[in-house]
Amino acid sequence: MSDTDDDKAASRPIGAESVVPQTADDTAALLIYTTFPSEADAKSVGRALVEARLAACVNLLPGVIAIFRWQDRLEEAAETGMIVKTTQGRAAEALAEIKRLHPYETPARLLLPVAGGGADFLRWIAGEVAGPRS
Repeated sequence: MSDTDDDKAASRPIGAESVVPQTADDTAALLIYTTFPSEADAKSVGRALVEARLAACVNLLPGVIAIFRWQDRLEEAAETGMIVKTTQGRAAEALAEIKRLHPYETPARLLLPVAGGGADFLRWIAGEVAGPRS
């Protein structure tokens, strides 16, 4: 009995054929994680990043609770988290723009590498941030 294409597809994890590893170049997708004191602040900065094509998309995560030490005091704050989808080639500009627009004195701005993903989605990210600048 020979394997048919249907048999082969059934034995692969869902979506496996479209998942690709990334290459290390300026079009490689990166995520930036940051937080804001309010959803309104996060929306304002997120919209600015997408409008400037520094991000293909931002996801807002309201309801984040941060527990941290600031100026030698233990603090707790309600925040809105943000995940920014960008590329290696636009990351420095995106980080600078987040810092420029951010209301915090020392905002969290963390780069998170993306090992791979759906080929079509990775191409979409690269295309959105490479498009015409506004």
